[in-house]
Amino acid sequence: MIKKVILSLAVVAALFSCEEAVDPIDNDTVLMAQGSLHGAGDEGISEQNTVITNEADWNNLLSQMNSINDESSNFVESDIDFSTHRAVAVFDEVRPSGGFGVELNVITTDEKVMIEVIKGSPDGAAITVITQPYIIVKLPKSGLPIEFQ
Repeated sequence: MIKKVILSLAVVAALFSCEEAVDPIDNDTVLMAQGSLHGAGDEGISEQNTVITNEADWNNLLSQMNSINDESSNFVESDIDFSTHRAVAVFDEVRPSGGFGVELNVITTDEKVMIEVIKGSPDGAAITVITQPYIIVKLPKSGLPIEFQ
């Protein structure tokens, strides 16, 4: 029993002594929107990971997302000052049912911003409606490259 406790403490100590802490979403990331498009793919948005750095591209994306339904009215936040921030938008493929989703882990290091894209699928029965999961976050503008994983 004591050996198990000491081993557990050693593992915990090793985890906390790592040089780089891994934070699932770093503190400067703002979730702007997460959900699913319901236009059966008619919005014309392909599966993609994209970085948006200017207002024209942002407005084009919003217009495309709103072309079938008023999707942006459900956003938590939609204003971006592109002199200080950039947006990351991830769109999954068009799916044959509900229950699919997209999440991100954002980790900023000294060299880059790493974005892990996590795609979820339904657990059990799901509503039969064509959907396209997406997530949009806002990040501080920096000279660091963004790498999707």
